[in-house]
Amino acid sequence: MAMATNLYTSYSIIMTKAHYNKSVSLSLQPGNRTTSHVNFTLPIQKRTGLSISAASTTATHVDGPTTSSKASKTLPFRVGHGFDLHRLEPGYPLIIGGIDVPHDRGCEAHSDGDVLLHCVVDAILGALGLPDIGQIFPDSDPKWKGAPSSVFIKEAVRLMHEAGYEIGNLDATLILQRPKLSPLKESIRANLSELLGADPSVVNLKAKTHEKVDSLGENRSIAAHTVVLLMKK
Repeated sequence: MAMATNLYTSYSIIMTKAHYNKSVSLSLQPGNRTTSHVNFTLPIQKRTGLSISAASTTATHVDGPTTSSKASKTLPFRVGHGFDLHRLEPGYPLIIGGIDVPHDRGCEAHSDGDVLLHCVVDAILGALGLPDIGQIFPDSDPKWKGAPSSVFIKEAVRLMHEAGYEIGNLDATLILQRPKLSPLKESIRANLSELLGADPSVVNLKAKTHEKVDSLGENRSIAAHTVVLLMKK
């Protein structure tokens, strides 16, 4: 906003404190290009009022925050998402949710390749704001070679309880063209609930094909998505 210089020749900055007042006036003359710096120290109080006034203007008042607060890191609930995908190759067992599924192919992986348990672990770790499964259980570590994914689930559950949370509900979707999981879906859900220490009523499992599209639809891979809600105990 443009202002005529000769109308704004005097500014007053007033710092108001409890039991202490100090006023500093700075006069600026038209055409004076010299900048003066005034340093002063005042006792720190919880509340500061800053009033800036000038001739022919309306005073503006700005209040600073009375307290400095940070958002709490303790939340009543947390939401996490997990995703995993593995190639299907001959000569490997197909294990889903800790259950052996009859099929002519299985997941090629460093561990047992349980795509469902892997994405559930990632969902829990993500909800807790922790590193993902690949960082905690790296495939470069030989001790995880062929390890059952139930080991990973138990560690994720331990970390969840350590943080003071429990499973509120879990929704998982498996994507594979073959085999059909309808006959085994309830067994997989029950085993997953047991591994999580959760009531089966809060664990949901869906299975879908990929309509013969890409590697999933061509029976060359299997994928899983999971969303988990953790509730504060």
